[in-house]
Amino acid sequence: MDHLHQTEFGSDTFIDKIHQSQSNVPPAPASDVSKSPFILPLRGSVGGEVAKPVEQKRSEKKSFGFFKSKSKSQAKTALPPTSHSTDQLERRTSLAESTAKQSSVPFDQLFAALPNELQVEIIASLPLSDVLNLRLASRSMHALVSLNEVPITRYHLDHHIPAYAKRLYPVPRGMALNFHYLCGIWHRLHVAAKLSHLMCEWISKELFLRNTEEKRREFAPQRERMRRRLIPVLFTVFHFFETYRKLHLKYLAEHDGVGLSRTPYTVNPIEKEIMNMYDDRTLLRVHETFPLVISSFLRRLRPPSYVGRVERSLRGYLREKPPDEVHVAVLCIGGLREVERIWEVKGYNTRRLAVDTWYNSIVREVAEPEPSKKRRGIMGGLKRKKSSFAVGKTNGIVSDNSCGSNDSNVTKGKQPESLVFHTSLAAGMPMGSMCKEELKTIFADLPVLQRIWSDTAEAMILDRKIVERPSDIRRNGQIFTDLIRDDGVDDEDQWLYGTVAPESVRPNLDAIVEDPDE
Repeated sequence: MDHLHQTEFGSDTFIDKIHQSQSNVPPAPASDVSKSPFILPLRGSVGGEVAKPVEQKRSEKKSFGFFKSKSKSQAKTALPPTSHSTDQLERRTSLAESTAKQSSVPFDQLFAALPNELQVEIIASLPLSDVLNLRLASRSMHALVSLNEVPITRYHLDHHIPAYAKRLYPVPRGMALNFHYLCGIWHRLHVAAKLSHLMCEWISKELFLRNTEEKRREFAPQRERMRRRLIPVLFTVFHFFETYRKLHLKYLAEHDGVGLSRTPYTVNPIEKEIMNMYDDRTLLRVHETFPLVISSFLRRLRPPSYVGRVERSLRGYLREKPPDEVHVAVLCIGGLREVERIWEVKGYNTRRLAVDTWYNSIVREVAEPEPSKKRRGIMGGLKRKKSSFAVGKTNGIVSDNSCGSNDSNVTKGKQPESLVFHTSLAAGMPMGSMCKEELKTIFADLPVLQRIWSDTAEAMILDRKIVERPSDIRRNGQIFTDLIRDDGVDDEDQWLYGTVAPESVRPNLDAIVEDPDE
């Protein structure tokens, strides 16, 4: 058998050789949806009962009517009931009346009659979106959910958050658990899962050449395994760029604005501090897949390589690829959330216009001069001064993304009348928008695209002796083969999700979502 590298990558022969090379590995047991242990609690249903034909049901109805009429005629000639049967009949009647009276009570009244501890346990078992929506039902429900953030958050951390997410974002010390911490993890998981799905669709079509419907259907299991393996990697990449932006601002503040672009170094100190948070297996896995993540994003923002000048003019591909500075700004300032937003834009020209619009807004905000203070005239001093306490959409809550914000700003001035929306979620989403001063500081010291992650990660991998030689690091075609292989799923699940994580945390192998092509 020929080697894989001797065949055109992504062709049918390449896929067949991958299957032949994995023929010695026993296939993973296929999951059967019909054998799910979850059984609906249908009233009066029997597990071994088989559905009866319509004719048999009709005959049963006729025979039932016959016996019913016969029983009525027999009841006329029957003996009067005994005292024992009368007591039993009265007991059944009272039980039926109590059941009917209980079923007539609305659910909200039954729920309100429960103790608060049981109410919190019921609410904690709901999905996070439903828990947050319950706060909008009433003031009492808002108070019940807000005052029990700790047990609800603890329940979701124990049952619905994978182990790799809790390793990168551990429980904060010295402060109680809240919804902001939990929703931040779910936001990052959602971005990683969505971007993984978009990348796998593009990789299957552009690199593995699965263009027809039949080929896509045959390649569906490999695409799903690739999606499952990319989610933890993209989650780690999200953590890398989020932490890099935070530590970059801290580095500039400690060195009086002198950034890394004007400082000689062999290993990026900011990247080294971030990569010290990763274990050996995570660091190697992300380093091997990081070029695929960056190159797929770059390929998304340029016309297809096979399109010539004539075809480009016919298709309307008039815009060239953006420069490297634009890509770096999207990654280091916007993060993977901005990458996902740009990726979802349909059409090449529309997507390029969205990138230019976002980047031009950043440039305008950075280049905009500070407004000069106008000198007050004689009549100018009579004008009313504006209050320093501005109540916006957050009702006086100062976001974490605002520059120089502290808790004392909230206490200044008059407090708003309603405190309903004063929750931990007012702090904003992870890696949100930056203020003007921070944007100016970090925009002037953005790194070079080709040096992001790669140099520092490879140096740390060799220093930790994770691999013996740089040639042992898998690249290009070896990465694709490792992403679509069908063995090693159990070991990966134990490493990524933990030994006690429920099935709701692990992505389902059969949950393949088909999106229409562009």
